[in-house]
Amino acid sequence: MNTKITTIEKDQPEEVEIRCHSISDEVREIVAFVKSRQGQLTGTADDRFYEIAVSEIFYIESVDNKAFIYTEKKVYETKQKLYELEDILREKHFLRISKSMLLNLMKVGAIKPSLNSRFIAVLYSGEQVVISRKYVPDLKKALKGEN
Repeated sequence: MNTKITTIEKDQPEEVEIRCHSISDEVREIVAFVKSRQGQLTGTADDRFYEIAVSEIFYIESVDNKAFIYTEKKVYETKQKLYELEDILREKHFLRISKSMLLNLMKVGAIKPSLNSRFIAVLYSGEQVVISRKYVPDLKKALKGEN
């Protein structure tokens, strides 16, 4: 597959065009990756509002009915509920891994087995999060590209 990049003027909208003979798994994977890099969520930290790029989010956790967005260097609170965020981020490589957490699969460096049929996701930040056994089948499907 050939690739071509064309720079454009700042006043023109950016776009990605894929020209293919058929829509293969490889093309679907490229489209999913591009979609996963788009979008922003709003969060608060230090009494200020921030726009957080979805591609910068490692995971989102719900604690005491509040949702927190974790990036590599900062934690933000969001007013949205975890189930709302799950719907918004479903096409962006986010997966529910427990009752209280959504994980950005694009930020996972490794996955290793743990006790009681659980798994541990090792993130690029070095942090480790537990994948509950109830969500392991969904994880396996997502890793196989079946989601």
